[in-house]
Amino acid sequence: MSNTLDRVIQILVEKIGIAPTEATTDANFIKDLGIDSLDYAEIVMEFEQSFNIRIPDSDAERLQTVGQAVEYIDEKISA
Repeated sequence: MSNTLDRVIQILVEKIGIAPTEATTDANFIKDLGIDSLDYAEIVMEFEQSFNIRIPDSDAERLQTVGQAVEYIDEKISA
């Protein structure tokens, strides 16, 4: 498991109180994890702070699963 995935799962557990086992790479933020738009905005801000990156709103809207978020963050970090 990647460090990015571990940190993303930790953020989800802390912010929305899910079990770590729920945050699989194919888990959809809305359908599977029950995250609403306000929670999602907070999570995106936490991703930005934790990984020291900027996630434009247009990109954030396309991140629908935990795996997509991890891939996106990894790309931003390595760029």
